[in-house]
Amino acid sequence: MKQSKEQNATFWDHLDELRKVIFRIAIAVCILGFVAFLNKELLFDLVFAPHRSDFITYRVLCRLGERLSLPGLCPEAFQVELINTRLASQFLTHLSVSAFAGLLVASPYVVFQLFGFVRPALYENERRYSGRVVVSAFLLFFCGVLLNYFVIFPLSFRFLGTYQVNADVVNMIDLSSYVSTLTMLSLMMGLVFEIPVVAFFFAKIGVLSPEFLKRHRRHACIFLLIVAALITPTADIFTLLLVSLPMYLLYELSICVVRKAAGKTTSVRDTGESE
Repeated sequence: MKQSKEQNATFWDHLDELRKVIFRIAIAVCILGFVAFLNKELLFDLVFAPHRSDFITYRVLCRLGERLSLPGLCPEAFQVELINTRLASQFLTHLSVSAFAGLLVASPYVVFQLFGFVRPALYENERRYSGRVVVSAFLLFFCGVLLNYFVIFPLSFRFLGTYQVNADVVNMIDLSSYVSTLTMLSLMMGLVFEIPVVAFFFAKIGVLSPEFLKRHRRHACIFLLIVAALITPTADIFTLLLVSLPMYLLYELSICVVRKAAGKTTSVRDTGESE
């Protein structure tokens, strides 16, 4: 009965349901963004943590260097000042970071609402794996954000923030530059981590095969370096390698994902033909 109602729904019914979904998402993001706005100290303690020399990444490197007897792994203490050069910049930064935090925290609810809207339009065989794919895509996105926060951005900031062409030139990083670099890299790395999910869908429709990915591995490496150069906000080779290495590992993971997806698709087709 419920399925028949979904099939008989008109375009305007779907549009009205989409409006309700977007409204619920907007309310959730606004509420969580407002909560983040009220907790300014906690919010910006998290945002500014990677620019301090006692950040967890640097402490882990120091401990690893001690155990391996490699003192070069332990970064020296450093201090980079953040400055503000525009009148309204700090308030606008507070608003934008709060909105980004609200969207990030509300993302599970956003994914749930969007998937609930799309799910009735899927075929039965698509519904079997769609839930796992959505969860995998969500977890991969967060892995990309966490990798950027704990590894890529801190090491990039330390390298670029302490780099000097001359001792007379002091580095003082603008607040908007720091925040925009952090948020943009987080978003880009989250999207980059969706490579296996995209590869899975291409394999499902028969466009992609593991043999094709293996055969064009060298071309893919060059392409990934170009993409890494485009999405990184800086032009240094250090940040480029930090971004391109996870992308290459994701490419290798995509080969395994495509192999399994192509195998399942073939088995389903064979079963259908035999019947």
